[in-house]
Amino acid sequence: MTVKQIRAFLAVAQSLSFAVACERLHLSQSALSLTIKALEEGLGGRLFTRNTRNVALTAEGESLLPLARRLIADWDNAEDELRQRFTLQRGRVTLAAMPSFAGNLLPPILKTFRARYPKVNVTVNDVINEQVLEMVRDRQVELGVAFEPTQSSSLEFTPLYIDRFVAVVPLDSPLAELDDIDWQTLLKEPFITLQRPSTVRVMLEEHLQTRGMKLPVEFESHQLATVGRMVASGLGVSAVPALCAGQMRELGARCITLRDPVVERAIGVLTTGHELSAAAQALFDILKAENLGQQLSL
Repeated sequence: MTVKQIRAFLAVAQSLSFAVACERLHLSQSALSLTIKALEEGLGGRLFTRNTRNVALTAEGESLLPLARRLIADWDNAEDELRQRFTLQRGRVTLAAMPSFAGNLLPPILKTFRARYPKVNVTVNDVINEQVLEMVRDRQVELGVAFEPTQSSSLEFTPLYIDRFVAVVPLDSPLAELDDIDWQTLLKEPFITLQRPSTVRVMLEEHLQTRGMKLPVEFESHQLATVGRMVASGLGVSAVPALCAGQMRELGARCITLRDPVVERAIGVLTTGHELSAAAQALFDILKAENLGQQLSL
């Protein structure tokens, strides 16, 4: 059975008139008759009895009538829902983002998205960089925001901006009076950082190793917020992406420009390369349109 055949059957069954059904469907009498005949042949028997004066449903036609009504109602509902999703009148998009991005730059982006598409729901998974890649790769989410993965990654990466690492020091430290600081000076202090396999930790160690330097790690944590509080308490210093500078200030620490070497890496949107839903594409477009690099400041 096709949708066209079921609609033709309903039009005749509800009016018990081929002439009235033709008007409703905007079909010629011959086209309607051929459609009903094809439906009956496909099912294996007659659905109507008809003569020059009357049209009536057969017993099989009577049994098909409530089923046909439900089928067309379900079809129309599905068609309406998909149309609304394509036009972003409703829908859902799932996103995974590093906590530093999710808690700092993402909220104003979501505000813009909600203003444009108020009926589209957004689910945000704020997880560490490694989990962002995993969730996108496993298609648990459509979009991910994270550091640029290695060249061996199967994911597609669209850069948004370059994030540079900055030093984090206690407010009462003599280092807090400086406008910038080099790594040699910073590493003379006890160092606080994220635990492995954090991308931030690995990135720092790889960059410093090429310069013959090593992190003098004395405290470790899984959360950047904990790192910031440790620094603010005077337990040592740290280095974090500039994206987290606002968070570090709120925790009571000071951020300083870090040089020699400059450690930086692209942050962008990760996808699998499959076509995105209309809602995910709309959010992706807003992410690309925002000049996120200009929003990072110490």
